[in-house]
Amino acid sequence: MTSSAKLRELAGKHGVSTTYTGWGGLDHDVSDETLRRILAALDVPAGTDDDVVASLADFDDRPWRSMLPPALVVVEGDDRTFPVHVPHGDPVSVWVVSEDGAEIEVEQLDVWVDPRTVDGRLVGRATFAVPRLPLGWHVVHARSNDIEATAQLVVTPRRLSTADRLLEKKRWGLAAQVYSVRSRRSWGIGDFADLADLAAITAGYGGDFVLINPVHAAEPVPPHEPSPYLPSSRRFVDPLYLRIEDVPETAYLPAKHRKELDEHAQRAAKANRKARRLDRDATFRAKLDVLERVYRVPLGPARRARYEAFCAEGGQALDDFALWCALYEKFGDRADRWASRAPSPDDPKVDRLRERLESRIDFHRWLQWLCDEQLAAAHTASLAAGSEIGIVHDLAVGVGPHGADAWTLGDALATGVTVGAPADDFNRNGQNWNQPPWRPDRLAELGYIPFRDVVRSALRHAGGVRADHILGLFRTWWVPEGMSPADGAYVRSDHEALVGILALEAHRAGAVVVGEDLGVFEEWVQEYLAERGIAGTSILWFERDEDSPREPETYRSLCLTSVTTHDLAPTAGYLAGDHIRLRSELGLLEGDLDTELADAATERDSVLALAVERGLLDEGETDVGRQVEALHRVIAASPSALLGVSLADVTGERRSQNQPGTVDEYPNWRVPLADARGEVVLVEDLVEHDGFARLARAVSGDISPAE
Repeated sequence: MTSSAKLRELAGKHGVSTTYTGWGGLDHDVSDETLRRILAALDVPAGTDDDVVASLADFDDRPWRSMLPPALVVVEGDDRTFPVHVPHGDPVSVWVVSEDGAEIEVEQLDVWVDPRTVDGRLVGRATFAVPRLPLGWHVVHARSNDIEATAQLVVTPRRLSTADRLLEKKRWGLAAQVYSVRSRRSWGIGDFADLADLAAITAGYGGDFVLINPVHAAEPVPPHEPSPYLPSSRRFVDPLYLRIEDVPETAYLPAKHRKELDEHAQRAAKANRKARRLDRDATFRAKLDVLERVYRVPLGPARRARYEAFCAEGGQALDDFALWCALYEKFGDRADRWASRAPSPDDPKVDRLRERLESRIDFHRWLQWLCDEQLAAAHTASLAAGSEIGIVHDLAVGVGPHGADAWTLGDALATGVTVGAPADDFNRNGQNWNQPPWRPDRLAELGYIPFRDVVRSALRHAGGVRADHILGLFRTWWVPEGMSPADGAYVRSDHEALVGILALEAHRAGAVVVGEDLGVFEEWVQEYLAERGIAGTSILWFERDEDSPREPETYRSLCLTSVTTHDLAPTAGYLAGDHIRLRSELGLLEGDLDTELADAATERDSVLALAVERGLLDEGETDVGRQVEALHRVIAASPSALLGVSLADVTGERRSQNQPGTVDEYPNWRVPLADARGEVVLVEDLVEHDGFARLARAVSGDISPAE
């Protein structure tokens, strides 16, 4: 076997794919250099041929060095076994402590496995059956002589129960970017009170959910990362979205400070009428200035008790996040450099900093409590107004490389590589998202607790969660630092464990799960997700049979279907070819502009023709509003359980919220909600809004387009 072949064998054993099929159906080989770099990120020596040979030998011995597997994630009712390793001939006892504290003995099976010599000693393997346990998080214990080991045992549902509830009837909801949706009371950025109002308005039109952008925590001080998909932490929330006046303690501010609050509010409110670009930094500075004063207002006994309960529930994770925020403040302009070199949270040096920064740590714990209260209020408002699902949170695919999670989660996240995507039809050069991926091996060794906590955070005050790029639970595209996105490789995860845990946490929350399963994926993935009760995602423009649009009746049932998404131009802009012109201006087109526009027009006309054939649009109709309405009637003809309406389509906005493959070349995530004329649309304007009413009727199928 050649050295390259051995390297590829080693990569395959560690879940690193050595070939992949690209978006055009072409097969590609991964370079040896990429494989070596990715194996290094997994702490697998592969720098030389001798390293590769040694690592291959080590791979088979590795499980025998541990008494128990790193973690066990099983499906309820399945017959599963697991190995236990002890010195050959030594006795061993195994039991499970269930989530409710009960102890259950575990049956050893009569299975003979030859012992193995590992590191100079003979190791035996005993086989045990996983006992029948309820859904939940349990712990396996094993003891041999004076040595004891534990491993997480997670029992997950075979199928998420809320999926069957979804399929009982069709529901529709709104998709909105919270920061872009402002009211007369906003401080230049949409906030949680605006979200509550938007959810109530949506329910008034008959909608059952509002799907929002991720509201994960960003930097604790300006400058503020504009992308909600590049957070500092996915376990905590961004205080940028706080409605200051809704914090009860503002009522007890001294007159001087209350006057300052009102002055901030008045200045910030002027920005609500600006339609060009959002200024997160100005808003965040103003809010932090006031929040510093509100924090000094003593909490009453009842509020104090609730705050202390929140802190106790948040535990060490909340303390570490708040510490990171305090340290980030302290280091100012050097914060990124500090974050990339900082000692771990349990280092003695950090303990000393905890003592010195306790007041700032408490401030950031307090901010998280306020966020938690206001998010809960928004979800409650949605349900109270009549929504059946409520707020659906978006779970970003990853975090920033020097943020709070990257620091507090340690080597659960890989270093030396970032997550991205290979080339596809919309990004011919591939993408680098500048996010460290989960390490599949360390995640298992940690009992999947970090992943569970991320999911729980998203579901804490929600009726559902959208998992951005859910394909990442199966495999992620790892790009070695300094290399092109095209030079990456797929690294596989234990999808049964990750999808199972996602389903378990959603089951406990009574929530629905939508997976964004767009892009390059293996055919069996969508079927597997559906079997586990995870809804998929369909976008009208992407649903095609070769050169023709698919009939909507052939769409998936367990699915969220919409005309557009936040990574595309709103429908009015898409129909006009704005997305093609923008990509041309940014140098993202491979072909010439005229050819691309012609191809886009052909695609557009074929979809509009489908609407005409069905009597949903008059032939030759040029009114954009009627075209947009007709396209929503097309998706309403699908069997999809969930239909999504973009708020940008409601108002007639043409500008994209995001242009994939860019950072500052386009004002990504900084575009305020406006109408077709470019004039700002506020939450109050949506209460009686013709566009909202028309699209609500279109997706609900209440009346014919002629009416």
